[in-house]
Amino acid sequence: MTPIRTMLRSMSGTLGRLLAATAFATALPAGAQSAAPAPGVTAKATFAGGCFWCVEADFDKVPGVISTTSGYTGGTLANPTYDQVTTNRTGHAEAVEIVFDPKRVSYEQLVNKFWRTIDPTTRDRQFCDVGSPYRTAIYAHDDAQLAVVRASLAALEKSKPFKEPIVTQIERAGTFYRAEEYHQDYYRKNPVRYNYYRASCGRDARLQQLWGASGG
Repeated sequence: MTPIRTMLRSMSGTLGRLLAATAFATALPAGAQSAAPAPGVTAKATFAGGCFWCVEADFDKVPGVISTTSGYTGGTLANPTYDQVTTNRTGHAEAVEIVFDPKRVSYEQLVNKFWRTIDPTTRDRQFCDVGSPYRTAIYAHDDAQLAVVRASLAALEKSKPFKEPIVTQIERAGTFYRAEEYHQDYYRKNPVRYNYYRASCGRDARLQQLWGASGG
């Protein structure tokens, strides 16, 4: 956990648990409450891109995304807590489970979006967050998704605008554990703190350096 996130967590963690039903709820803009999946077929995508606050914020903007949930996956401990995950001993990554409407956005489009919201050249780190929980990974939910991810990676290896190798992991999706409530929609509940964190970590500056105008 970075000093910035430690500071923000000390400011918001306890407050979030005490006031989740009041102050934080009223801080959400109209219509920002998590919507129930629309009728019809939906699908899931799971990405680890460092801080799950940022991954949620990036993918909530994508048309066709129904919901995003911050959580933990890829580890060995059942029902891990944030404090346990950030010890680097549980094997989990901070990840986001995305429910989407495949009629409006394809899995391939989500994968292509994901690449451009991360730094795929750093191992066990994203921006100012250091440690295995902040590794980048794509967790495929079935053979079809796995094929899409592998094809996307192969294409990216040929076209990438940077010389460093891509170290993002590609794995089968396992059990996903929902993170504590104060982490859900953090960027909406605490916009000032979130924006300070994101800017201080240099996330968008690094994405611009890596991807140019297509970053984010």
